[in-house]
Amino acid sequence: MAKATAGTDGSGSGGSGTADADVIVVGAGPGGSSAAYHLASTGLDVLLLEKTAFPREKVCGDGLTPRAVRSLIEMGIDTSESAGWARNRGLRIVGGNVRLELPWPELANWPGYGLVRPRLDFDELLARHAEKAGARLSQSTSVTAPVVDERSGRVVGVRARTGPDREPVTYRAPLVVAADGNSARIALAMGIRRREDRPLGVAVRRYYRSTRTHDDHLESHLELWEGRPRESRLLPGYGWIFGVGDGTSNVGLGLLNTTSAFQNTNYQDLLRRWLAALPPEWGFVEENATGPVRGSALPMGFSRTPHYRDGVLLVGDSGGMVNPFNGEGIAYALESGRYAAEVAVQALARAQGPARERALSHYPELMRARYGGYYTLGRYFVQLIGNPTVMAFGAKYGLPRPLLMRFLLKIMANLTDPRGGDAMDRLINAMTRLAPAA
Repeated sequence: MAKATAGTDGSGSGGSGTADADVIVVGAGPGGSSAAYHLASTGLDVLLLEKTAFPREKVCGDGLTPRAVRSLIEMGIDTSESAGWARNRGLRIVGGNVRLELPWPELANWPGYGLVRPRLDFDELLARHAEKAGARLSQSTSVTAPVVDERSGRVVGVRARTGPDREPVTYRAPLVVAADGNSARIALAMGIRRREDRPLGVAVRRYYRSTRTHDDHLESHLELWEGRPRESRLLPGYGWIFGVGDGTSNVGLGLLNTTSAFQNTNYQDLLRRWLAALPPEWGFVEENATGPVRGSALPMGFSRTPHYRDGVLLVGDSGGMVNPFNGEGIAYALESGRYAAEVAVQALARAQGPARERALSHYPELMRARYGGYYTLGRYFVQLIGNPTVMAFGAKYGLPRPLLMRFLLKIMANLTDPRGGDAMDRLINAMTRLAPAA
């Protein structure tokens, strides 16, 4: 199919009655690029629209668990250190006067290592990978609204502004994948609002030149102390230190809306006060900062549903798919992008009408089956840790018990073997199956 170009009437090159692609993917983050890659790999014509131009910043911890690594491997991406990735062996948890190193579990279904790579580079790598598979990437193309067919009520394309002059253009396709992040512009235009009964997080991060850049563990601080000694004031939230391997570390903190401090916290000041209490030799001081503090919201636990409506599939943050247990979003963006692509391929192989809609309606069912019960457990978890007393109790009495912490690592990172596995795997899998997939 011909590539869409702007016309005087604001339509794509196909005009009002033809399609400019088989699928339009809005957003070239991990979810959008994953969907575009898997779609294009089947031979479909895919138009991938990115509102900014690469390279571009994205607020994230940059840490990838083995769950995300598996998706990269499935896409054929080289995850070796020589290809620019910083590998890690596990998670170090700090809290309750304990420093506990937990290796990533050895499982049949998941690789035994994690990765770190800045989103400034990571997102472009994924988008270019989708391009190599055949997707057509259009940068500096900001989608402003869906195009809705007046007769059917279905979304049949998107309106956008593109190029340096922000020229209006319309692109048409039988299906749209909305991977536009927590702004969720497409979903909001369709009346799909954020669910207030689902958790929401806020995270801030900053890069520093640091001696800890080659740390072989992701580090998570369950307690944020202001000042020294450790008996000083406890701050709300949790923190992380991830070595990037390029001379810098990604340092940040997060806070959940289940804590009473959520509405009245200056997050940049909170980060500054926590970092001031860390050892000065780590280098997390103003003169070592390589950029500003940046923040973003984390929509968790299916906070926006349904994940399919009227020709639009939601993936990643646009569907509120961040893991409530650990704030991880990349793994679920990559996976949901693949699942959306699989459903779309099957749907487009059927005639337009009821048969295609039956195939598309499978997507939200698939999402609930894959993550629904697990995210329900995650919502219970964040309600518990939102209570400072519970959090302090857990840090004091839970961290010194390695067996319990290995169990928590598996459930928080969602890393179990679905068949067989050890007793921990079987217990976690049973809990996930029994939890209601609401």
